[in-house]
Amino acid sequence: MNLDLTNKNALVCGSTQGIGKASAKELAAMGANITLVARNEEKLTNVLKELDSSKGQSHNYIVADFQNPSELSSKINGANQKFHILINNTGGPAGGPVFNATLDQFESAFTQHLKCNHVLAQAVVPSMKKEGYGRIINIISTSVKQPLNGLGVSNTIRGAVANWSKTLANELGEFGITVNNVLPGATGTERLNEIINNKAKKTGKSIDEVANAMKAQVPANRFAKPEEIANAVAFLASPAASYINGINVPVDGGRTKSL
Repeated sequence: MNLDLTNKNALVCGSTQGIGKASAKELAAMGANITLVARNEEKLTNVLKELDSSKGQSHNYIVADFQNPSELSSKINGANQKFHILINNTGGPAGGPVFNATLDQFESAFTQHLKCNHVLAQAVVPSMKKEGYGRIINIISTSVKQPLNGLGVSNTIRGAVANWSKTLANELGEFGITVNNVLPGATGTERLNEIINNKAKKTGKSIDEVANAMKAQVPANRFAKPEEIANAVAFLASPAASYINGINVPVDGGRTKSL
């Protein structure tokens, strides 16, 4: 099975922590040249030092804010680099019932997730077509299969991203470009800690009680490690996944009850 990414260039968003960082490290270990994207330059330089370069890989980073799609587009295009792999990943919207959400919350999430995914795809697809190799992988949520209570805005926007992705997969498949979604379940990241802490405050339960109740919903009876999500991302980015296109891949320990 060909998992070699030597001479492939990967653009990895939200890569200073959690799933994004784990994905960048795994892709680098497979031989890819990594361009990290996030807004915190200090964290970016720290992650850069952790990336494997034993196969002669060359890594760099771009500082960008996902609340500003035009700036993001300008910086990616200004890098003047061809990319074979795009990992779309950014922090999830704040929790809360969808009925209580403000229009600004919807607009902010739509900008960060769908608009930025779109400008990034538009920036990298032309070179992917020329190379005859492209992998666009969106890290979203199992909520596209089963909406999650208390994450109203996220459920809504993630669904929009999933349908954008499927449409893009249909349009780009003939060029050797695949577009897929990885759907993490509860994963040991700062995002999960934030969700658990907020739920504990609202319910009056302890953090351990909330965490244990969430784990009990998973047949594996534990949270995922970021590296376990990254493994799925890395496989979909590889030559071995050339005929997998337009799908949602839950990596959730079996929590999602739908097929």
